[in-house]
Amino acid sequence: MKKKINLPIIKILPIATSLIAIVLVFILFIQSTIPEQIPEDEPSKLSLFQQNYSIHALPIPDELSFADEKVPINKTYVRESYDRELLVNTYWQSQTLLLIKRANRYFPIIEPILEAEGVPTDFKYLPLIESGFQERIVSPAGAAGIWQFLEGAAKDYKLEVNKEVDERYHLEKSTIAACKYLKKAYKQFGSWTLAAAAYNAGLRGINRQINKQKVTSYYDLLLNEETARYVFRILAIKEIMSNPQNFGFHLEQSDLYPVIETQNIEINDAIPDFADFAKEHGTTYRELKDLNPWLRDTFLSNTSKKTYIIKIPKPGAFNVK
Repeated sequence: MKKKINLPIIKILPIATSLIAIVLVFILFIQSTIPEQIPEDEPSKLSLFQQNYSIHALPIPDELSFADEKVPINKTYVRESYDRELLVNTYWQSQTLLLIKRANRYFPIIEPILEAEGVPTDFKYLPLIESGFQERIVSPAGAAGIWQFLEGAAKDYKLEVNKEVDERYHLEKSTIAACKYLKKAYKQFGSWTLAAAAYNAGLRGINRQINKQKVTSYYDLLLNEETARYVFRILAIKEIMSNPQNFGFHLEQSDLYPVIETQNIEINDAIPDFADFAKEHGTTYRELKDLNPWLRDTFLSNTSKKTYIIKIPKPGAFNVK
């Protein structure tokens, strides 16, 4: 009779655990090698993603111009600078969508002024890249309004700037002042492209670089980062906004921000309280200030009895149509 051997349980457990682990790994391996069965009429989540979202390089046009001045797009550094701004503005979708929407409100006001002042219509894109058509924006350097005038330059071009009135925020008057600056720059350089660059770097800044580098084309100048990108940003946003569908932007007319219909009130006296003034004219303080951001305080002293034109909304102008 053989003697029965009793193995201690403590020795059997590790062996069993190892066997179970090996079996589980084998099962997982087999499952991973079997392709997931997807019904033919139901595309996978991955393929849906691929169908609806993809990133593409953008075509560069063979010809390009700014203010009827030819862009030498055949040069590598010009082509690549333009490509950079085209990509940035195309794929920063939320910002570009806002620019397209806002432009519908501001272009109809700016374009006739540019035409009357003899400035090419391409310059309507300049305030768009300067301020994004944000009327109350102020730069770290203190430039204010849609056209981003510094206080000194604003006063040079006959804009009133003080605690109560700051015409850098006056759309029509600041546009006229910008036109005067651009025409002065064009007269000095003989180029609208250099005039645009000078709006960013200053007349003396551009003139200094021209004399230093002994070239007369913006595209041949080696400039600081901001000014080097400046005209290309205008060119890129012009191209996108001229053909938004080509760049994946699809908007209905109802998506665009409308022009607010207004009527003018001429005043040549003090206004003690703009809230009371607004109420008297069938509007609110908020709406009054939205239409006249150049009025900087809650009142207007007007001790000189100067004549001002204040906009008030036509009835229902702020209602969504």
